[in-house]
Amino acid sequence: MRHGEVHNPDGLLYGRLPGYHLSELGRKMAERVAEHLAPRDITRVVASPLERAQETATPIAKAHGLDLATDARLIEADNVFQGKTFGVGDGALRNPDNWKHLVNPFRPSWGEPYVDQVVRMMGALNAAKDAARGHEAVLVSHQLPIWIVRSYVERRRLWHDPRKRQCTLASLTSFTYLGDKIVSVGYSEPAIDLVPAHLRAGAKSQKGSEVQGKAFGA
Repeated sequence: MRHGEVHNPDGLLYGRLPGYHLSELGRKMAERVAEHLAPRDITRVVASPLERAQETATPIAKAHGLDLATDARLIEADNVFQGKTFGVGDGALRNPDNWKHLVNPFRPSWGEPYVDQVVRMMGALNAAKDAARGHEAVLVSHQLPIWIVRSYVERRRLWHDPRKRQCTLASLTSFTYLGDKIVSVGYSEPAIDLVPAHLRAGAKSQKGSEVQGKAFGA
């Protein structure tokens, strides 16, 4: 699961910075998904250590009477533009100070290598699968790592246009295992009616809160 909306009035690329919590709307998204998942056979709930992921996962764990576990492998992707505004159309690409970080979109040169994200996310998925074998687990993470591990599983190239990620706020990307092998991937948006139109997949990028089209974004 991707976390809910974050309170981010300055429109920063907050990345791994501490202190970024769910907005009131984000809390409603988390509660909505917890209600949606209440009938499921969930025996394990795990979250990234960042506040927004912990706060998203808490009502899910509570609904199933579970302790919330933390796995650092689910954390947001590292990014050199963390703490700055950096998006499509905001002029950042015209700033010479940024050019040295933009030389290789395939790795990418501005942040954590895509391959490294695959390794850690697959490790987190497999650990949750083993802990909940025969049942279901919920992992709460962040847009970019979720999209990258899904792209790997579906055998797509890892470099991509950030505006085309299918990973809306509070969405569920589901991996089904048969034994130790992933046999299918699903996607659903149980809180989509709560997601503002400009934050949905394919929406035009804007300056402001974390948006689907945020360049190099997380």
